[in-house]
Amino acid sequence: MAGSGALWQGCAEFSRRQTIDRRGFLKVGVVGSAGLSLAGLLQHEALAGAAASRERSVIILWMAGGPSHLDMWDPKPDAPVEVRGEFGAIGTKVPGIQLSEMLPMSARLMDKWSIVRSLHHRPEDGPADHGSGDQICLTGYPAAPNSDQSTLETIHPSCGAIVAEQLGRRHPELPANVVIPRMIPGTNSAYLGAAYKPFETGADPADAGPFKVRNLQMTPELTIGRLGDRKQLLSDMDRLRGRLDAAGQMGAWNRFEQQAMDMLTSEAAQRAFDLDAEPRAVRERYGFMSRFVPKPGTCCSSLPAWSQRVLLARRLIEAGVRIVTVNMRFWDTHEANFDALRRGHLPPFDKVYTALIEDLQQRGLLGSTLVIAWGEFGRSPRVNGKAGRDHWPGAFNAALAGGRVQGGRVVGSSDAIGAAPKDSPKTPQDVLATLYHHLGIDPGKYYQDNSGRPIPVLPCGEPIAQLF
Repeated sequence: MAGSGALWQGCAEFSRRQTIDRRGFLKVGVVGSAGLSLAGLLQHEALAGAAASRERSVIILWMAGGPSHLDMWDPKPDAPVEVRGEFGAIGTKVPGIQLSEMLPMSARLMDKWSIVRSLHHRPEDGPADHGSGDQICLTGYPAAPNSDQSTLETIHPSCGAIVAEQLGRRHPELPANVVIPRMIPGTNSAYLGAAYKPFETGADPADAGPFKVRNLQMTPELTIGRLGDRKQLLSDMDRLRGRLDAAGQMGAWNRFEQQAMDMLTSEAAQRAFDLDAEPRAVRERYGFMSRFVPKPGTCCSSLPAWSQRVLLARRLIEAGVRIVTVNMRFWDTHEANFDALRRGHLPPFDKVYTALIEDLQQRGLLGSTLVIAWGEFGRSPRVNGKAGRDHWPGAFNAALAGGRVQGGRVVGSSDAIGAAPKDSPKTPQDVLATLYHHLGIDPGKYYQDNSGRPIPVLPCGEPIAQLF
């Protein structure tokens, strides 16, 4: 499927678009749209669904570290043992689709979700390290050249920041963009400004004990009356802030301040983040506080319980948050890949992923909520000398459910050993374009970066039409 916009001719044209001078950019307009024209179904949906998109939402299950596509969603049972690994393949509810034997619950629910098996990174998107991969998949752009990839330095805004800027809040007392529990590379707002950074829960639902979101409770000595006095004092300082604001940060700070006041006094926010209000049966369906205890010295020494993070994401979406990113780290299995996946990663993932899909469906939210489970790259086709798999940007997968995604589909395929796309190759930018299409966001809208250059939301990419 090809886009038809004059300024939307694919990744190869991005460098040409970056050469638009500032005068030409101003003629187009800062909030002007290059547009993403779609043929057939996609164009019809975009026109018909504009109003409905205001109620749509997204959950990103970010499998940081790079999950092994070969041992999850794209098994190679006929490949040599050094490629196929230790797991077998099983059939699913949809004839012709196989998954790893370690995902039996997902296999039984295959008609509710779909797989993209032909993802790969473009060479121009940079090296195959974690921070670079995070940023490519969460922003659509490479990381800053020569930057420390372990930091949060982000030179282009995340998809969450774009969503918050273009759509704003669904609920007036809740943030538009939330990360659980803390920001990761690629989730910052870059040149959109501090106002569009994600709200971080800070506290981790995976920790033992009652879940309390940082800065969402008043201290005992702070009454509503005193809070009002402080708000008045802050209001009296606005004129001074305006004179001091040379870089636009004070305006963002004022907006954060108002959001904090709203949330601190909001019953809706208190309810949304009250994870302990969930019935125990629901928490256990997601995987109640289970933890993985690995062998000493293996790669996954502190694998958290993701289940409660994902359940909190569902609560926030139900309450009115637009986009929630759940950090489900850490899938970096250079050593003891099969032991880590068998005893730690895959059983809890299988449980929580299917719980989320079923829960959203039962609550009438699956049709409006797009769920994307993926990581920054795949793992190497051949098992290394330490029974592990290494970084592999040449091929990886993503699982999508909800929204207008039809279940039981496989988009593209990889070659016989899972090393590269065989047909219908897709990029991280295509996944992001699918996310934006679901929400009714224009990926061709331009913003000015910190140097004044016009930069589109995405440099390239189109919604994955085969999913619809």
